[in-house]
Amino acid sequence: MISLVIIDDEPGARETIRNILEMSSSELNILGEAGNVEQAHQLILEKDPELVLLDINLPDGSGFDLLKRFEKISFKVVFITAHEEYAIRAFRYSAADYIMKPLKAGELLDAIDRVGEVIEKDQMSLKLNTLLQNLDKLKKLVLKTAESIHIINVNTIIRCEADVNYTHFFLEGGRHLIVSKPLKDYAELLESAGFFRVHQSHLINLEHLLRYEKSDGGFIVMDDESNVPVSTRKKEALFRHFEQL
Repeated sequence: MISLVIIDDEPGARETIRNILEMSSSELNILGEAGNVEQAHQLILEKDPELVLLDINLPDGSGFDLLKRFEKISFKVVFITAHEEYAIRAFRYSAADYIMKPLKAGELLDAIDRVGEVIEKDQMSLKLNTLLQNLDKLKKLVLKTAESIHIINVNTIIRCEADVNYTHFFLEGGRHLIVSKPLKDYAELLESAGFFRVHQSHLINLEHLLRYEKSDGGFIVMDDESNVPVSTRKKEALFRHFEQL
């Protein structure tokens, strides 16, 4: 049995969520509802839910403002949002779960199931803290390997390399992590944080670029002395970047 609260400023949306949950599962215990930050804060303190279904846009603040009121986040969260690119980018960086409006029953239940798989609340706390740090500027990335969940400072990533459906992250200090997601899942996000895709299989952090070698068709040397090929169609864009330095 998972205890939860519903936070949304729209009464119709709260009713929709409640109806979906009540019809779909007997394993969910709805403790209450709230329509703004102040009410939600009091409700969570009083009921101590395991899960909060949290709308981002509330009349007296945001869902993020609500989370910042808690010194320690001891509950799991599924965010509910209309399309806001900056917030969605932050979610993806932090691996926080979210669903889009208009609400769909299957997506809501799938998100709750995924959160239910996060047994340790400490894991959720790591994700939410990373999310809050990324709202103003994308600074950190949650990487899940077979063994651990890693919170990585984006500026410590030297480069990423594709390996079919896996991505290799090469970090400062010689660290190397392998994540079971393809490079394309990270490329758009990291490109907005100063990375450049020099090749279909290679994404580099421009802050760690050491030099460009013209021999052997042209390749980049990173500051860890690794060599990275540059595709023909990417050279012009890369050279334009050099001109702007």
